[in-house]
Amino acid sequence: QAELAESGGDSVQAGGSLRLSCSASQYTYPSAAMGWVRQPPEKGREGVAAINIRVGGTYYGDSVQGRFTVSWDNAEKTLYLQMNDLKPEDTAMYYCVAGATIETIVLNPLERALDAWGQGTMVTVSS
Repeated sequence: QAELAESGGDSVQAGGSLRLSCSASQYTYPSAAMGWVRQPPEKGREGVAAINIRVGGTYYGDSVQGRFTVSWDNAEKTLYLQMNDLKPEDTAMYYCVAGATIETIVLNPLERALDAWGQGTMVTVSS
């Protein structure tokens, strides 16, 4: 079983909402931060949102600020991303990631800079 397992990706109309989930029950490395990184088709990766799972601080990318909300359920070891007012430019593969800081996840989402990555879940937003 994958250490980080995403679910919830789907195809929606612009203006709609989706909630992504990431089960981290099999993830045992003591990362302080969890978050989401996305990769649109034929484009580079972009940090979306992150949360410090120890103290609760959050960090969002400029393009999703005010529309997306990241949260962590410590009892269930599950990370969520509530996405509202979706736009076609939100179309991407969304990856659940673990890292040392929320800033690293959003500002420097390189594979070598993070502790773990999920397999991804696809979100498609049509206009």
